[in-house]
Amino acid sequence: MSLQLGCLSFRQPYAGLVLNGLKTIETRWRPLLSEFENCTLAVHIAWNDWEGEEWREVLTHAQGMDCVQIENLLESGERFGRGVVAGVVEVGKTWVCPGSLPREELQALEKEALLTGLEEKHLTRLSCPRWLKEPLYARGRKDIWTVDIPLELLPT
Repeated sequence: MSLQLGCLSFRQPYAGLVLNGLKTIETRWRPLLSEFENCTLAVHIAWNDWEGEEWREVLTHAQGMDCVQIENLLESGERFGRGVVAGVVEVGKTWVCPGSLPREELQALEKEALLTGLEEKHLTRLSCPRWLKEPLYARGRKDIWTVDIPLELLPT
């Protein structure tokens, strides 16, 4: 038996950061996840890395992590490799980040998104991340696609 879920490919290090519970806000230029509010979403780890180092700056400055902590976190996010469905996460509300937020509020959102420049983007709350018991090899796709996860791979 299996569970059919919507699945979204994340580039590293964001896939690992989502599944390790540090990235709790996903950002997109369109409301891609809005129809999945209150649903479980499978997390696929893409082959390619995220282009840019914003996440490292946020981890260093806003989260107060040092180089060793960041490297350990990155290694943890690579435990299943690439090209796999690695876990699941609960999808919450989606909203548009206003361009006129007070600096403190914007910095708090950036800390949760592990990304800067959130103004006018669609933000979606993510919660309750869980790694699968073992990886499920699957080819990633654009946008949200459907995956069948064998029940024995789901975390308890």
